[in-house]
Amino acid sequence: MAVTEATTKDWDPARYGAFRDLRLRPALDLLAQVGELPAGEVVDLGCGDGAVGPALAARFKPEHPLSGVDSSAAMLETAAGRMTQWENPIYGALIQADIALWAAGTPPALIFSNAALNWLPDHASLLPRLATMLTPGGVLAVQMPRQGGAPSHRLLAEVAERLFPGRFPVARAPVLTAGDYAQMLLPLGEVRAWTTEYVQILDPVPQGHPVRAFTESTAMRPFVAGMSAEEAQAYVAAYDAALAAAYPALPDGRVLFPFTRVFFVLERP
Repeated sequence: MAVTEATTKDWDPARYGAFRDLRLRPALDLLAQVGELPAGEVVDLGCGDGAVGPALAARFKPEHPLSGVDSSAAMLETAAGRMTQWENPIYGALIQADIALWAAGTPPALIFSNAALNWLPDHASLLPRLATMLTPGGVLAVQMPRQGGAPSHRLLAEVAERLFPGRFPVARAPVLTAGDYAQMLLPLGEVRAWTTEYVQILDPVPQGHPVRAFTESTAMRPFVAGMSAEEAQAYVAAYDAALAAAYPALPDGRVLFPFTRVFFVLERP
């Protein structure tokens, strides 16, 4: 893994997109649970590189305009490039904004957020705020990883603490259980909430452990961002070794990687 200032300060669309199919499947599972919408815009909140855009556009356009919102300039640049690959642009607008502070200009029919809100704290305030932006009958549909207790994510903090004591305080993951979100949102409308464990089969990679190749573009970023290049190399090597024990390779070199995700769909009255 080559660690540079560019890769630690912003998202890397190429690394993130290397597992596009595995990351897209939960979004499609969430989309399948969204029913008919009232009039209004569809917002892809935390749209990233626009991977879910084609599915949202195919489902809801032209009746519902589609906008993407993300804080990463690199991801939005990739999403903008994706717009030119279609006869009709996927997104009508791409907005760079902190999704924790974003507010809709007009009430959306759907706020769709795939693997983005897990990066934000205080869901007890954030989610009701998003829900109350919706037009009457509008829908908030959210999918978030809930992987904090799994070796893939737990070892990130454990290895960092072992190598660099006290430099990386362990923060409680903000993602709650599906039941917690149902209880939180029931006063605001009809809620469906569920959890799915995806057993992902990861192929061997040229360097390092396959699980590290999956996490390095997401959960590993906050740790590596606070390290020098030399520290990051030592950290990655130690994390690879820990992963090899936690996720041993199959005879063909592939690795089974269970991954838990939480979903909920709220329909406003």
